[in-house]
Amino acid sequence: MNIMITKKAFDWYKRELGLKPGDAIRFFARYGGCSTVQKGFSLGMAKDELVDKPAAQTTVDGITFFIEESDQWYFDGRDLTVDLDEKSNEPVFLVH
Repeated sequence: MNIMITKKAFDWYKRELGLKPGDAIRFFARYGGCSTVQKGFSLGMAKDELVDKPAAQTTVDGITFFIEESDQWYFDGRDLTVDLDEKSNEPVFLVH
C-alpha cells in the first residue's frame, strides 16, 4: 500500500491546516459516509502524531502523511492518491 499526495492537494493541506515541517496527517477509516471501497465507511483525516510503525507513509517537504496498521483493512491492499477537486476546493481520495 502506497500513499501519493498531489502538489495541489499538498498545497491545500499546508494552507488550510497551517502545516509546517515535522507535522503529520493521519488518514483513517470512519463509520458512515460514502465510499466505493468499504460499504458503510469513509475516509477521514486528522493532524496527528506519527506512529512508530505506520502501514503506509509518505513525506512531502517535511510533512508526513500516514495510515496506521489498524486502518489498513479499509484499503484492502490498494493504494491511496489524494488530489484536489478544484471546483469544490476540497481534497478527494482515490483508492486504486
